[in-house]
Parts: sequence; C-alpha cells; structure tokens
Amino acid sequence: MNDLDTLKLLFIINPRSGSNNADWKTVIEEYFQNSGHILNWVLLDRHIDPKDIKKRIAEFQPDRVIAVGGDGTIRLAAECLVHTDISLGIIPAGSANGLAKELDIPTETTMALAVVLNGSTKTIHVTTVNDQTCIHLSDIGFNAFVIRKFETGAHRGMVGYVKAAWKVLWQQSLMKVDMKIDDKLLRLRAAMIVIANATKYGSGACINPGGKLDDDIFEVVVVKKVSFVEIFKMMVSHSPYDENKTMVYGVKSLEIHSKRKAHFQVDGEYLGKVNVVKAVLVPAALKIIVPG
Repeated sequence: MNDLDTLKLLFIINPRSGSNNADWKTVIEEYFQNSGHILNWVLLDRHIDPKDIKKRIAEFQPDRVIAVGGDGTIRLAAECLVHTDISLGIIPAGSANGLAKELDIPTETTMALAVVLNGSTKTIHVTTVNDQTCIHLSDIGFNAFVIRKFETGAHRGMVGYVKAAWKVLWQQSLMKVDMKIDDKLLRLRAAMIVIANATKYGSGACINPGGKLDDDIFEVVVVKKVSFVEIFKMMVSHSPYDENKTMVYGVKSLEIHSKRKAHFQVDGEYLGKVNVVKAVLVPAALKIIVPG
C-alpha cells in the first residue's frame, strides 16, 4: 500500500451477495491489518432502512464509503452519498457486477481494495427513476422479466441468466406505450425500454455503446423486438443497430405510459410491474473511485 494519511473507511457489506460465501469482514480486516486506517461496518439485512445507513455515515463521518456486494448494494450505498463530498468505492461481490465491469474495477478482492485506496475520483451523473436512484441501468419489459425469472431460478451466474432469458423469449409480448422524451411524444410498441446511464449489462451485453457516466444526458434505448442479430451486435460485434429494431435517444427526462403493466427493474433489482415510468437526470451527483 502507498503511504496515505489515516482514512476512515465505512464498508457496507451484503453478506448474501454472490455465491462464494466469503467472510468479507475478515478478508477486509486482514488486508488493512497494521495500515493505521480506521474501519467501520454496516452489515446489510433484508429489512435495513437507508435512513439507518445515512445515520451511521453522519455519526462516523467516513472519508470513503465502500459497497461490498452487487449492483443492488452499490445502488443502496450511492443513494446515501448523492450530493455529498464522500467518495464511493466498490468491491464487486455480486452475481453480475455490472457497474464494476463498466468502471473496470477488478473482480479480485485485494486488487479492488487497492483501487479503493489508490484510485482516482470520478464525478458521475445518476438518474431518478420512479423515485429510485439509478446509477447503472434500469428497464421495463424483457430484461426486467428475465431478472424476475433469474431470481426465482435454481442457477446463478451466466448459465442462470441464459436459461431465464430463453424462457422469457417465448412468453414476452410487446408493450404498447406512449413515451415522452424531453418534449417529444412517441407512440410505439417495444419489447423493452432501457434507461441507460452506462453502456453494458453485467452479462456483457453492450446495450448503449455511446453512453457516458459523466456527461449531461442519459440514453433511452428502445428495443422494438428481441432479435438474435441485434443480440449478437450487443454481445460480440458492437456494430450499429438496425433502426427498424433498436433506437437510441439522448435525453434529460423521460416518461413512459404502458397500456398494460410491465416488469420493471433498477440496477439489477426487480421492483415488480408498473405501467408508468418517470426518469430525470441528476447531473454531477456522485463521486466514485475508479482505477487510475
């Protein structure tokens, strides 16, 4: 480790993340043994209230808050840090780790901890989606339904996701929606609509090739129909979309009204069925620690 001033580090740990049953607290304590840094902990349970985390942050006054878990854990930590001067670090410990992949944060724990100490700080925007803080990707339709199937399935990781997607492919019907992007109103049919701060899912699918976390817009990706050719572009070739099948809009606000309720997720967390989605850009909202 580099010689650093003493840091106060608050770790928000989801003990249920991932599938390797790691004792994260012990791993982290061993890494920081004799470092002089001051460590504190929030161990998440299913009923924790973000207000309790904010209270712990206010009491401990950490220099950095580190989320140890998947995208849901990162989103929870980020929600507590929006518009503060406290930087967010990430230790990837989930099934997909979509945001960590987006930011090139190593999956190996000691390397990720080194980034927490020695990385650079990047200020990014977030979106508010139906009053939920979103820092990565949110969507309505096909992928959210896949996440629902994945959560109730027996398999984890990519195998579980592919199995869930195959089931949904034959069950999903197109949504009929009215969509307002900034001041423009569109009426369309779609398999899924993505609110994209970032570029790619944890599966590796690059849904939003031109996305940036630190610009002044977010993207709305309208997938009119799930197509194997378009999926190949997302996963492998990254060549331009066929506009008859997939459209991308750069916006600062979005409102979706679906005739029927559709599956909905934010940063990998399934949130049920909705027929209204409202999203708005929150610029320069969060400081996040990245390699550099």
